[in-house]
Amino acid sequence: MNIALWIVQGLLAVAFLGAGGMKLTQPKEKLAANMAWVEDFSQSTIRVIGLLEVLGAIGLILPLALSILPVLTGIVAVGLILTMIGAAATHIRRGEMQMLIPNIVLGSLAAFVAVGRLFL
Repeated sequence: MNIALWIVQGLLAVAFLGAGGMKLTQPKEKLAANMAWVEDFSQSTIRVIGLLEVLGAIGLILPLALSILPVLTGIVAVGLILTMIGAAATHIRRGEMQMLIPNIVLGSLAAFVAVGRLFL
């Protein structure tokens, strides 16, 4: 089970690091070409979302890997679930139902990590 959790944590970290890094480094106009939802938010809000995703990616790996407050890994996973719930709500509001699939997949993987690290 520990190996499966580490694999999922690694996959989630890569996904959130990539997505968050893009939101942190790209201007809103460039992001809008692939992410229509950014039109609903200010540049600073998009940067905050990106920062939270990057911090989430780091938090999935470092606390447990360094044995410094390893419970933080599970707590971070809960935060990423909440992030995906917010993303799903935005897509539902905008009528972008096809965009729910990544939110559901990433949220479910984060839930697996949260349960595995907090309760098992």
